[in-house]
Amino acid sequence: MERVSGEVFVVDNNSIDGSVEMVRSKFPDVHLIANTENLGFSKANNQAMMIAKGEYILLLNPDTLVEEDTFSKALQFMDDHNDAGGLGVRMIDGKGKFLPESKRGLPTPSVAFYKIFGLSALFPRSKKFGQYHLGYLDEFKTHKIQILSGAFMLMRNDALKKVGLLDESFFMYGEDIDLSYRIIKGGYTNYYFPETRIIHYKGESTKKSSVNYVFVFYRAMVIFAAKHFSQKNAKLFSFLINAAIYFRASGAVINRFLKKMIIPLIDTILVAGGLMALTNYWKINAIEFPESVLKFAIPVYTIIWIISNLFSGSYDRPIKFSRFAKGTFIGLLIILIVYALLPKIWQFSRLFILTGALWTFVYLVISRIFLHFSVGGAFSMRPIINKKFAIAGSKNEFDRISEILKNTGSKIESIMWVSTEKNSNQVAQFNINQLDQIVHIHKIDEVIFAAKDNTAAEIIQWMSFLPESNIDFKIAQPDTLFLIGSNSIETAGDLYVVNVNAIQRPENIRAKRTLDLLVSTGLLLLFPISFWLFKNPMIYFKNLFSVFTGKLSFVGYKSSQDLNSYQLPKLKTGILTPIDGTSFNELDLAHKLNLIYARDYNIQKDISILMKAWKLMDRDMAK
Repeated sequence: MERVSGEVFVVDNNSIDGSVEMVRSKFPDVHLIANTENLGFSKANNQAMMIAKGEYILLLNPDTLVEEDTFSKALQFMDDHNDAGGLGVRMIDGKGKFLPESKRGLPTPSVAFYKIFGLSALFPRSKKFGQYHLGYLDEFKTHKIQILSGAFMLMRNDALKKVGLLDESFFMYGEDIDLSYRIIKGGYTNYYFPETRIIHYKGESTKKSSVNYVFVFYRAMVIFAAKHFSQKNAKLFSFLINAAIYFRASGAVINRFLKKMIIPLIDTILVAGGLMALTNYWKINAIEFPESVLKFAIPVYTIIWIISNLFSGSYDRPIKFSRFAKGTFIGLLIILIVYALLPKIWQFSRLFILTGALWTFVYLVISRIFLHFSVGGAFSMRPIINKKFAIAGSKNEFDRISEILKNTGSKIESIMWVSTEKNSNQVAQFNINQLDQIVHIHKIDEVIFAAKDNTAAEIIQWMSFLPESNIDFKIAQPDTLFLIGSNSIETAGDLYVVNVNAIQRPENIRAKRTLDLLVSTGLLLLFPISFWLFKNPMIYFKNLFSVFTGKLSFVGYKSSQDLNSYQLPKLKTGILTPIDGTSFNELDLAHKLNLIYARDYNIQKDISILMKAWKLMDRDMAK
């Protein structure tokens, strides 16, 4: 990184991942502002900007990677252009693809209409419809633009003193649009500067398909319109935005529902239909069933078989017939056990139950074979394909990163060493200058760059050069146990972490939530009896209710300064932690217990922690 004189501020909005302690210990020269609550993007950045002394102010997202000369190039441009109030750079995502929000136009009512209803996506390079992302402007040339991205927003301090800082009415989203517009109204020019690039791993904190994103983002647009547009235009803009909110939010809800529930719903209908058909076959053969029993039994049997298959992983990817057999058999056992406990008048046919189980299994197999050949994709029955990896770095880093890959349980076909060493006794398979040929000829699925041996500029250059290859990229930081990267704007991609895969398995996620739901329901029902066991009964009740609604879990990680270093899978905040009920020194061993909890997770661990530390369930989670 070229030396640039300046101050570095880190503002933390009450995170619980140990990042505050990490910054304090590893970067003592940084000005750290640790808030005790989430103040939002605007207030947090204003805290730093109000005390910053530099000629220029840069807002930089934590999920970015800059080139070594990014700052010096951007500052030189600002020095050479006295009219420049703000500057944005060329941004690419984690797959090396250009991010269109690197340059944006003012979201007037017409521009907003084109974006909301998809015309800007259909005609991205049109001067009329493509104004939101200025798609008609060359992404490789410098341009005067209206709106900068808050991910990288370099501004002249004199301009900020004239137009003001971020508007704190915006909690998240829209504040960069508002400030960019005020800089222009203050007599300055905003520029898009593509002669340097950054990676922006956008989409990690909020997915664009989520209902929350829709409401927060478009409500921010309403605030912007009310502030800057005429009353007539603001009302029109507000109407369009509110229409968009309900349109997009409804679409997001329906889309999520269809993705998760359409197949189980179809299965429920067809399994029940098959059971009804079986009763008709019995009736043809003069075997009568009590009508009242059938009305109750068929829906119950169907639901039990569908739920047991759900918990057995039958709806997970890739599709496996063994899961259908397991789920159907578990459902059969449950039905037979309950059947044995029923009065004789309700026991009408064990053969019907056995035949129903066979029908459920056969239906699931046939339906998935049909989906495999007709739809494919998510319904493919093909096993996860082993990946081909290429690691670009020194021999030592190649060996270290290879071990990380092997210890994560990743599906590996081959790992190739792409050397970055010019003078080495080690003979590599390939050289970094051949990377494009290596990717093409050997059909590489993923390239991992050792940050110790590759500059940020070199990494970004290769990612920009190979975006059409549809390969994934990761970056391995020195002396860490994880590889970071993002496959696209919408997805976090694969995260390789040493031996912490257990807690991410779908069956464990379901089991953990089921335990939370069952135990919280039982304890809420028992609250009139159990409240006297706790010093803070109302906090205990509040915690139980938060677990029941899914805001908390009974067990989560213990906050530790090393938590972020291990990049553990995300969990809901827990009332209890792996260290509760032990005699260990929590400062020394919290991160190790977190790692063991994630690595070796099973539902018995949560049950054990609950039994040992139940008296702590009145812990105040607001502290």
